[in-house]
Amino acid sequence: MAGSWNEARECAVREGLSHVYHDCDDKVYGACRQGELQGIFKGGVFIEHRCICMPAHLTAEELAAKERKFLEENPGW
Repeated sequence: MAGSWNEARECAVREGLSHVYHDCDDKVYGACRQGELQGIFKGGVFIEHRCICMPAHLTAEELAAKERKFLEENPGW
């Protein structure tokens, strides 16, 4: 897990993963494979978290700008 888009990108490079995400429910960042779901198991049931996932080749600034735009266009998401 990471604390920023920049740290998530570093994780992606180190672990050979193609995407980075911001888990808006747990308020953490990380690296993942394309299509990989983030969430928790609660009572034996997987509960998917709301995540913003993007390609790791984008810069931290591009990732933050795209996230801001998405959140502006989707208030209350």
